[in-house]
Amino acid sequence: MTPRKKVRSKKIAKVVNVKKSAKAARTTKTAKVTKPTGKRSDGLTPRQKEILKLVSQGNTNRDIARRLAISVRTVEVHRFNLMRRLKVRNVAQLLRQALQQGFLPKNFAFK
Repeated sequence: MTPRKKVRSKKIAKVVNVKKSAKAARTTKTAKVTKPTGKRSDGLTPRQKEILKLVSQGNTNRDIARRLAISVRTVEVHRFNLMRRLKVRNVAQLLRQALQQGFLPKNFAFK
C-alpha cells in the first residue's frame, strides 16, 4: 500500500501564500507599535547584562553557571540570545558590539 499524496493546485497555493504574507505584515506592524517596558528599555534583561559582564571577565559557560547557580545550558541560551540580539557571531564581536552600544564600561577589562 502506497501513501497518498496531497495534490494542490497552483492557484490554491498562491492564495495561501498571500494570506500568510498579509498576516505576517499585520503581525510586524503590531510588533513595531509596542514599546519596551521598564527592565528591558535598553534592550537587555538584567540577567543578560549579568552574563555579559561575566563573559567580559573571561569566564567560561561552566564558571558562569557555577557562579550564578544555573545550568550550563541556561548560560548557553543567554549567550546565544545576547549574540542574536547584538547581531554578532563570536565572543570577540559580542564584546566589541557591547562596548559600542554602551552595555559595558570602557574599562571593563580592568574590573
